[in-house]
Amino acid sequence: MLRMMNEEIIKFLACIGVDARYISLYDRSIFINNLRFSRFSRKREEQFLRNYPQWEVVRSKDFQKICIRASRVLSQSLKPGEKIFIFINEGCADLILYLILESYKRKYGIEIIYDDKLDSSMESEVDSIALSLTLDQEVINIINQMINGHKIRLSETKTNEGLKIIYPLINIPDSWIKIWEKNNNYKCTFKPMDGTSRDLIRFLEQYIPDVRENMFKSATILS
Repeated sequence: MLRMMNEEIIKFLACIGVDARYISLYDRSIFINNLRFSRFSRKREEQFLRNYPQWEVVRSKDFQKICIRASRVLSQSLKPGEKIFIFINEGCADLILYLILESYKRKYGIEIIYDDKLDSSMESEVDSIALSLTLDQEVINIINQMINGHKIRLSETKTNEGLKIIYPLINIPDSWIKIWEKNNNYKCTFKPMDGTSRDLIRFLEQYIPDVRENMFKSATILS
């Protein structure tokens, strides 16, 4: 039923001149990923809401900024027509992950499969697994490896079964997601961070601009 409703919404948006490749649909809400490319003007929003008053159009510069940065990763890691598995969760990063990928159902023709676990039968059906690993989480992994004297390795790109793993949020700081969550009053949770590594990042960012991005770039070269 929900899928049929979404298809109806997409058709109507196309009729009024909105490019649905740059919006995301979720729980009777439309999230604008890129205002310019979507052509979702205020006039078109008013026209849409007159026909679907139970829906909401979310205009968030924070969300658009996240989508633009995530697109740099997805343009290199995602292939048209892929089946992407996402774990069901209540985390803020997991919600952002779904919202970003939802638009790629129309951009790249991907199919999203989501569940709370990935069993053997599911693995044979999907092409990739999308994980909500953020820039902060990856940098903390890097710091922990340095502290323990291990060789620096970035997060795995394949499972033991050979499935591709993609990280659409790998260059998104937690702070961006928290600002988005706060400004839009979403009720979701964040994964707890290791205290020592978190404190070290906070110390370093006082002296090094964009310390997370720079550490991730350096680790990419070293690995």
